[in-house]
Amino acid sequence: MGLAQEIRCWSRDEAICADVTFHQFVILDAVAKKAVLDLADLHKILSVEKSTTTRLVNPLLQKGLLKRDKAEHDSRAVTLTLTEEGRETHRRVWLCLEGFFQNITRSIPEKRQEGVLKAVKVFTAAMRKAAVECRCCGPSLLKGKL
Repeated sequence: MGLAQEIRCWSRDEAICADVTFHQFVILDAVAKKAVLDLADLHKILSVEKSTTTRLVNPLLQKGLLKRDKAEHDSRAVTLTLTEEGRETHRRVWLCLEGFFQNITRSIPEKRQEGVLKAVKVFTAAMRKAAVECRCCGPSLLKGKL
């Protein structure tokens, strides 16, 4: 339950740093990695519906952190790029998150840090796999297993 509570704090629509939520940072980071990102690719990265992607992107456009353009390869498609302010915000949030993770690391005994990191990676992969499988079986099948 404690892990669920800690994970849930990252999914809230509250700013984590520089007036950006965690989901908004994920978008800024995805765009930063690609330089120019098709909106359709962002749906896949976020694993959400198109309307949810639009809801998450709009505040970043309004804040002037992202720029939205028609794609060169298809006039119906949309691309996203970081503005100068978006690049600076992305950098500031990365620094903030880096400090956060350094604080976590300092709380883990040095001799155990490597093992804990490996265990977190294994656990994250298992959570991702379980989440995919859970979506496939539907809520009615889950009731019998709880």
